[in-house]
Amino acid sequence: MQLGLIGLGKMGGNMRERIRRAGHTVIGYDRNPEVSDVGSLAELVERLDGPRTVWVMVPAGAATQSVVDELAELLSPGDTVVDGGNSRWTDDEKHAAELGAKGIGFVDAGVSGGVWGLQNGYALMVGGDEEHVRRLQPIFEALKPEGPYGYVHAGKVGAGHFSKMVHNGIEYAMMQAYAEGWELLEKVDSVTSVREVFRSWQEGTVIRSWLLDLAVSALDEDEHLEKLRGYAEDSGEGRWTVEAAIDHAVPLPAITASLFTRFASRQDDSPQMKMIAALRNQFGGHAVEAKQ
Repeated sequence: MQLGLIGLGKMGGNMRERIRRAGHTVIGYDRNPEVSDVGSLAELVERLDGPRTVWVMVPAGAATQSVVDELAELLSPGDTVVDGGNSRWTDDEKHAAELGAKGIGFVDAGVSGGVWGLQNGYALMVGGDEEHVRRLQPIFEALKPEGPYGYVHAGKVGAGHFSKMVHNGIEYAMMQAYAEGWELLEKVDSVTSVREVFRSWQEGTVIRSWLLDLAVSALDEDEHLEKLRGYAEDSGEGRWTVEAAIDHAVPLPAITASLFTRFASRQDDSPQMKMIAALRNQFGGHAVEAKQ
């Protein structure tokens, strides 16, 4: 299958490589000419055979809107646009309507996998009409992990990004729980090797997970996280999860508290936020701030 891919950053670049390894043709565009296959969006569209499929991997909001607006003028009826970034689900509905008015299909894809996706595959949560999703199935199969799991057609337009948003909200709460447990263990004199306690949990316990494995990896690099400042950003999806919970009257105390704790991290050097920052760096390659 042939695919145009816009945005070749940490995830987009690795996705291009994984899709190519599966035997598909990928023509990538990025504002950085060193990684781009073409010089413009117009050239990308010209290089694709119809009906075209273009996957967008750029930051949510204005950047995605700008690309969608430009593609709406370049593409033809029967083509399809996939938004694989972290857009808000309400934007998906808007983009689907704008493109649909020109006969262009739209699919939203929540993508999880971070910097490990090239090796392990990407979990995909997809929203859109069945006809558009079915056409993209070879690309989804190339990106997803091996085996029966890691892909779902979650529902209509917006369902993919809504599912990914909830996934990230859960991620916030899980990281917060590990961070709180780590800080408490570090505080008591009787526990002399917190890192090895975390390592012991990796097998045979109900709290074992990939995040726990990454926590151990972070502690192997910096046993007491002394090199990190206790500061962690939020991606925006945690906020959207809490806002959606309010709109639907669904109580989310753990996720909400974890979001507010990230806000608190910006006031003082929080020990818990050192673990959050370390985990975000491990699974997503997110930047960390060195302690001054």
